[in-house]
Amino acid sequence: MRDVPSERQSLRQPYVHGGASNGACVSPDTYSGGNYMRIVPLSGITERTVTTNRTTTRVLSSGSGRVPVVFLHDSPASATFWEETMLALPAGYRAIAPDLRGHGLADPDSKISAVNGLSDVAADIIALMEEEGIGWFVAVGHGWGGSVAWRLMTDYADRLRGVVVVNPYSPYGLGGVHGLEGKPVHPDFAGSGAALVKAALVEAITERQSANGDIASLPALQHFFTKPPRRERIDALLASIYSVQFGQFYFPGDRIPSIMWPRFAPGVWGPFNALSPMFAPPVSRLYGIKPKPPVLWIRGAADPVVSDESVLDPAVMGKRGELADWPGEDAYPPQPMVSQTRAVLDRYAEAGGAYSEVVIEDAGHTPFIETPEAFNRALHEFLSTVRR
Repeated sequence: MRDVPSERQSLRQPYVHGGASNGACVSPDTYSGGNYMRIVPLSGITERTVTTNRTTTRVLSSGSGRVPVVFLHDSPASATFWEETMLALPAGYRAIAPDLRGHGLADPDSKISAVNGLSDVAADIIALMEEEGIGWFVAVGHGWGGSVAWRLMTDYADRLRGVVVVNPYSPYGLGGVHGLEGKPVHPDFAGSGAALVKAALVEAITERQSANGDIASLPALQHFFTKPPRRERIDALLASIYSVQFGQFYFPGDRIPSIMWPRFAPGVWGPFNALSPMFAPPVSRLYGIKPKPPVLWIRGAADPVVSDESVLDPAVMGKRGELADWPGEDAYPPQPMVSQTRAVLDRYAEAGGAYSEVVIEDAGHTPFIETPEAFNRALHEFLSTVRR
């Protein structure tokens, strides 16, 4: 792995605003290190550079309604993933999608310190809201961004009028835990952290592999889309994935060896180490937050990433013979991520909150791109119930 160069071009330089009527395109503008290909946003999307009291990042926005909806992307990805969803919002809503810390054109000097979990990323969102003059908002988080939404609930419940989590990782985090209560398999949380990121994905990012118009030609990315995105959007979505800031301090992060199977434990930098249950706040904090924003949980039934048998889970890889020396299900069972999430939300409801679960049967990890009509129907119905 190589580190991201420290001499990158300042993100405070202005962007070229504009749109493309036939789908976003990618131009060969780069910044120092060559990791970012400028993505021209779709027509109707405004692109800005915003500096807060915490960091600087690229922010996409559309609409001018009274209800702010903040979209939080997955990792590796950027705000680009949300553009069609933003444009599909009905009148009365204001869509905002930042490049989150460690991704896209977020300031690379603002690293993700995993020992803080995702608290820094959540605090960045609140700082952005302050800069934009926004008090309350609805958070919509996908995958890793869904984990940021869990942290927003834990730390800033009073700012949230609603939360939508889309194929989110478990509220306990990703890897190294088992059972509905998310108990650690080993004291050092072995089996969580940056080493969960598959080598093929790292290779695809470092080599900037082309899909040649067919996402199925890139096996490393097959878990992102069970159904292929629109052909004219493939290059923009690939550029969004490849724009992740890469290296041991960035994506996927550093790794620490463990004497326990599967022989790795979470490091202290990067987005996937920040997902480790080692650094997550106690889930019980969710049950005590006040006020309790309503939660909509949308998931694709065919998601191979966030499931009770995740392709990222060392135990699942061990069962399939993809990871050597698996000690068996009694010693290292799979993490039931979907079942954990449902159990947590059931407890949340028992404590006075409310949630609903929408399962889109013919969608995988990215239902808002794979099945946009079904996704938008569920999202818009939920937004219509948000207290103004």
